[in-house]
Amino acid sequence: MSDFLPHEGPHVHIPFGAYKKYLSFFREEQLNLEIYFGSRNFDRIKKSDIISLKKKLDYNPRLSIHGPFMDLSPGAVDLKVREITLRRFTKTLDFAEILKPKVIVFHSGYDRWKYDDRVDIWLDGCLQTWRPVNERASDMGVRIAIENIFEESPGHLSLLAKEMASDNFGICFDTGHFNLFSKISLKEWLGIIKPYIKELHLHDNLRLTDEHRAIGDGEFDFATLFEEVRGIDCVYTLEAHNIKDAMTSIERLKEFF
Repeated sequence: MSDFLPHEGPHVHIPFGAYKKYLSFFREEQLNLEIYFGSRNFDRIKKSDIISLKKKLDYNPRLSIHGPFMDLSPGAVDLKVREITLRRFTKTLDFAEILKPKVIVFHSGYDRWKYDDRVDIWLDGCLQTWRPVNERASDMGVRIAIENIFEESPGHLSLLAKEMASDNFGICFDTGHFNLFSKISLKEWLGIIKPYIKELHLHDNLRLTDEHRAIGDGEFDFATLFEEVRGIDCVYTLEAHNIKDAMTSIERLKEFF
């Protein structure tokens, strides 16, 4: 394998509510995991549930976490919206204290149309949200990575990472979302965010919908991606939405190195 693929191997994305169904398979295959905590049932999850999860992962996989994102806005102008967002993120950090992930992925909440391209307004709110979150995460030895979603270009994400000025805080580059929304080339995009990459979300599509296909079953240029991120220490997460595509992605990932 190439010297830039993480030695622990890729992580496989799994919603918290589904991990029990696939636990024996994960254990058999010795898979590293990214645990996703969705918004719909977030308040029902107790500390005891996370402790139970940790005990069940007795084969000691490497872990990452994907935090809740629906309706949340870390850069919100409305203080009450930002407060509930921070509350959600704080509970995610509580889970991280137990699970000890390498990275927690969050969404930026930025929408150029909603903010009328006023990145400065969004950035001001973001810094007030992310600074305390990152400080606590850093104390736990956990990195924070902000994922691109609807972004047509990554300038505001790199600006946020630059203003945070923390080696612990950076960007999660999502291949499928780039494929759908980017208005610039892959090399240009990566050239802007390269100093801040902490994680990669790897999945594919045909540039029509966010299909989360296996690597190679769509139109994303993975060869260029892996060449451009050579030497970067980051988590590789496979975001296939079923086991078959996840295992296909694992095999195809090996072919690139």
